[in-house]
Amino acid sequence: MAIDPKAIRIGTMIRGHEPDPVTYLEKILPHGFESIEPYFWQTVNKDLPELAKRFKDVIGDRDVTISTLGMFGNPLEDREKDVETLRGWEMLIDNAHHFGATCIAGFTGRIRNRPIEESLPQFKKVWGELSRRAADKGIRIAFENCAMHGGNWATGDWNIAHNPDAWSMMFNELPEDNLGLEWEPCHQMAYLIDPIPQIREWGHKFFHVHGKDATIRWDVIKKHGFGGKEKAVWMRTPGFGDTNWADVISELRLVGYTGAIDIEGWHDPVYREELEMVGQVHALNYLKSCRGGDFIPYPGPLKGA
Repeated sequence: MAIDPKAIRIGTMIRGHEPDPVTYLEKILPHGFESIEPYFWQTVNKDLPELAKRFKDVIGDRDVTISTLGMFGNPLEDREKDVETLRGWEMLIDNAHHFGATCIAGFTGRIRNRPIEESLPQFKKVWGELSRRAADKGIRIAFENCAMHGGNWATGDWNIAHNPDAWSMMFNELPEDNLGLEWEPCHQMAYLIDPIPQIREWGHKFFHVHGKDATIRWDVIKKHGFGGKEKAVWMRTPGFGDTNWADVISELRLVGYTGAIDIEGWHDPVYREELEMVGQVHALNYLKSCRGGDFIPYPGPLKGA
């Protein structure tokens, strides 16, 4: 039986909308990243086939994959940037094959400043069409579990896929096999939800995973309350937060997850800006160790083989 030692790869995100993402990729690949997720914010501002070619030229013969592309914005409403976001989704679906990508991730969008339930009809309309477009090309769509800028059940601007109760409603509206989640512990911990049991319940819907953690300051919550004046939850780069990623990766393996954990490394209050890559490389090596380190073939016949 062939075994892929990198069935779970450790990589990073790359801002595709920045002026020169290719040079950035060239500079960081020597650190040992195994996958990348190029993503765009609201607008696709690149010639996608050309960008894919340049990425592949830089990667060369390295064992690095581009399994997921990202498109973030609100495609459910009709402001100018919302329309551009929807068009961006269509462009990425149509051009994913140039990158070798089989998944596109981002926000669901939302009817702004309204409860989650009121977004469901538009969610069904927009994502029903996009899921069919993607299925025709063998592409899966993953919704990130991010509330974004303080969004909650009652109100928000960007995304309804940040709560497991919302996931149940979304996938009841659209039970398509190619619709799933881009999951990370941080966005659940931000609302004091234990992320580990979610993997057991929802892992079959995890199409992509972000490497981002959180630190919960329980002393602040006990003194000031949750959502009060003092910030109680900080987004962290893996290896600096509260999560034991050995547990996360073990649970992901148990539910059969294969794919990437791509580090989202610019939110950490300490390891950001000039220290961002310090934090990212620490997270890269930490997550590889949580994966079990280097693959070592079993020396004898496997039981049951």
